[in-house]
Amino acid sequence: MNKPANFSQNSKSRYLSSEQVEEMGAKIEALRREIMDSLNEKDAEYIYKIRNFVRYSEIASRGMLMFAGWIPPVWLLATGLLGVSKIVENMELGHNVMHGQFDWLNDPSLHGASYDWDTMATGQDWKYTHNYVHHTYTNIVGMDHDVGYGLIRVSDAQRWEPRFLLNVPLAAQLMLFFEWYVGIQRLHLEDVIAYKTKTWAQVWQDAADVRKKMKRQILKDYVFFPLIAGPNAIPVFAGNAAANIIRSLWASAVIFNGHFTEDAENFEMDNIENETRAEWYLRQIRGSSNFTGATWLHILSGNLSHQIEHHLFPDMPANRYAEAAPKIKALCAEYGVNYNEAGFVKQFSSVWVKIAKYSLPNDWKAEAKHYAAKAKTSLNALLADKLKF
Repeated sequence: MNKPANFSQNSKSRYLSSEQVEEMGAKIEALRREIMDSLNEKDAEYIYKIRNFVRYSEIASRGMLMFAGWIPPVWLLATGLLGVSKIVENMELGHNVMHGQFDWLNDPSLHGASYDWDTMATGQDWKYTHNYVHHTYTNIVGMDHDVGYGLIRVSDAQRWEPRFLLNVPLAAQLMLFFEWYVGIQRLHLEDVIAYKTKTWAQVWQDAADVRKKMKRQILKDYVFFPLIAGPNAIPVFAGNAAANIIRSLWASAVIFNGHFTEDAENFEMDNIENETRAEWYLRQIRGSSNFTGATWLHILSGNLSHQIEHHLFPDMPANRYAEAAPKIKALCAEYGVNYNEAGFVKQFSSVWVKIAKYSLPNDWKAEAKHYAAKAKTSLNALLADKLKF
């Protein structure tokens, strides 16, 4: 058989024949149809409850900040609640609605085509970089920009550059400013800074929509709400800033756990044009990671704690992933495919081991010699040029 993109090296999964892949894929598809055909009013009630929580928690937290934010315990409580509200709006409401998971309700306010969330990224940019690029080419190096976000190295298939020596601090500040990085992801700033294949003029032109969105978000959180708070402007400003950072740190941790764990595989582009649906299913499983936890943890993660099931069924209401997960896990056991699942802390720890590992080149000794020789050559050339004078 041809070697499709869903077969990579260093896998814990057993090799499957084409027939086995297609057989497994058919069972996954049957499970998808079974769950999608059973969607009902309980699923509708669930998403409306989530939306109500977002609305009322935001009202309550902003009210506390505006009227009593100068009291330290109230500020802490209000800021934490606003952070949670923003997390749930992004993860369990916005992300899932923009995948079209609730289009079947025919509610314009919960339709994937029109929903735009409370974050720096525009809905349209997100749906292109995430819904289309990432979910189509999941973990294929050179096609899925989520493999390192153009900033960090998380795969031995990524060409090593000296800047990746800063992999760990770069990853830490990626988490801190995750909202902003997601907002500008489609602009591919690494093409300007690292590769010089794009100009800042092009970036400015391409950024018209995201500039408008960022302006709106900045005015809302850092001008409008502090302004109407009057004498409590500073606590409101600080609370909004802290809540946004809380959301960035949590959202990035969830995303890292779903994609960058040690057992999450990356793939090459070979034969991707001939990949079947079943092979695509298998790649989603092998390139994703789940983490276990209580119900509240699943809700706060937008049910991306079931990242494997989300990658298999991105348009399935996320509250159904818990139903699909044990069946997918059983299928993986039947076919000898690694089902990457562990506790949150264990998965997150493995992420940082991987990030640290890939800060060095695959053959770090050879690369060190190469760059030392290159630096020596440049120094000699500079000295020779100086000696002419």
